[in-house]
Amino acid sequence: MKEIETTHPAIHDFKVDMDKGRITRRQFLRYATLLGMSVAGASQMAGFTWPKKAFAAQKRGGVLKFGMLIQEMADPGTYSWTEKSVVARHIVEYLVETGPDNITRPYLAESWEASDDLKSWTFNLRKGVKWSNGDDFNADDVVFNFTRWLDPKTGSSNLGLFDAMLEETGEKDAKGNPVKRMIKNAVQKVDNHTVRLNLKSPVLSIPENLYNYPTAIVHRNFEKDGGDLSKNPVGTGPYTLSEFRVGELAVLKKRKEPYWGGEVFLDEIRFVDLGQDAGAYLAAIASKQVDGIFALDLTTLEAAKNIPGINVSDIPSTQTGVIRMKVTEKPFTDIRVRKALQKTCDAKRQLDIAHRGLGIVAEHHHVAKIHPEYFALPAFKQDIAGAKKLLAEAGYPNGIELTCNVGNTDGVWEQDSVAVLKEDAAKAGINIKMNVMPTAQYWDVWTKAPLSLTTWTHRPLAVMVLGLAYRTGVPWNESSYANPEWDAALTEAESTLDVEKRRAKMEKVEKILQDDAVMIQPFFRSVFTAVRDNVVGFEMHPTRYFRFHKVSLA
Repeated sequence: MKEIETTHPAIHDFKVDMDKGRITRRQFLRYATLLGMSVAGASQMAGFTWPKKAFAAQKRGGVLKFGMLIQEMADPGTYSWTEKSVVARHIVEYLVETGPDNITRPYLAESWEASDDLKSWTFNLRKGVKWSNGDDFNADDVVFNFTRWLDPKTGSSNLGLFDAMLEETGEKDAKGNPVKRMIKNAVQKVDNHTVRLNLKSPVLSIPENLYNYPTAIVHRNFEKDGGDLSKNPVGTGPYTLSEFRVGELAVLKKRKEPYWGGEVFLDEIRFVDLGQDAGAYLAAIASKQVDGIFALDLTTLEAAKNIPGINVSDIPSTQTGVIRMKVTEKPFTDIRVRKALQKTCDAKRQLDIAHRGLGIVAEHHHVAKIHPEYFALPAFKQDIAGAKKLLAEAGYPNGIELTCNVGNTDGVWEQDSVAVLKEDAAKAGINIKMNVMPTAQYWDVWTKAPLSLTTWTHRPLAVMVLGLAYRTGVPWNESSYANPEWDAALTEAESTLDVEKRRAKMEKVEKILQDDAVMIQPFFRSVFTAVRDNVVGFEMHPTRYFRFHKVSLA
């Protein structure tokens, strides 16, 4: 792939920070590539020598069978599950690609440049890319997608990522949140293969935001053609959808015409739905019914390690379970109740029991120590006496009864996490009843319940997940949290290029969110999956954004 070098002035500042030990070489590489520098150029500047991956000779042909839930996948812009995107990303593609190393590289965009103030981002689109219907991929496709994502009527979570392209209309929605619209000329077609984004405030993370799974680029006639990718799978990717049955099967077949991204080895990929039972997936890979599975959970991890012919992959991530409180629903309208419940949490005990210690302790603000902008707040400690005092002040001197929804959408560790909280909360007189629900039923009510545990997937930057989950009025703000001071603090942090200044501003972001007690968030967890040893070229991804473009079968 051709990559165009950039001389953004901030790259020099990052180099100085790296030389002085303020950031690591890997963090320098990440920031420099976000500002448009090629990985090769940034690696050379950082003194990196990347080891070449040595895969066995890869064969052409064959059918890869992969065990995973098969969900409806009509509209990529409104996807709420990663699994949907795993199928779709072989059909429709992204402007960029963020790899397992958290480095963002060009994809449908051949390169990009940021203005000195980070308020203007110019994306140079790859030429010669064809849609599967024969049309040329061009700037009209990109403009269409941004315009659609940022229309509140679409219901895309991308609203939370691109807030700097939105303005308030002066109107309020049914919940009293401000209604926003895309700023005029926020997305601008410069020519057929150049698009410019014009922001109201600086944002460093624009390229990384464009690999969030609901940002796949669909054809400019997507809505005119029915708005359902599963029924009209027009894409720029190397595969097309030949069979699709929700809850059963998704079959991808390689397109006949050459793929713009180079050689693709597999003739066919078959995604097979084996239901919710983790044991069924382990049995299927052990008996060679499938070649790989989307995830291993804690109940099958050790068994998988002991089965001949299976390779277990794991990677640190910021995947997490957030036991969130809906601040607009009683009793959580009272911050004293929220703080009391938060104070009962012993995060280390949670991690050790619910996830076997496989992860890192969290601090109830959804920013992980492995996020590059993390600021270390004072340790948050369990305080049962303090919780009792707050409950009494809130009018519950004899305790309170709560119900917490759990869907076990990513494993029984979710139920175990709530069970540990239940034990600890009882010491303060908070009695939690667990409502364990079928996964599908859980997702029907996940934004409505007063108290529930929701899994959030990995994002390479904290500001990405914070914007998606807690900005006022965005579609995925399941807690209905609305704090203008916090919104402004987040905008300030994501607008700040200087590393030390950004970390300093994250102190306010983290502290406000922690103090407002929107959530109990005990830990970030490592993630695991498995493939058979006949699978060549597979790489684990912290967000499980699996792409099989360069995978083959031995």
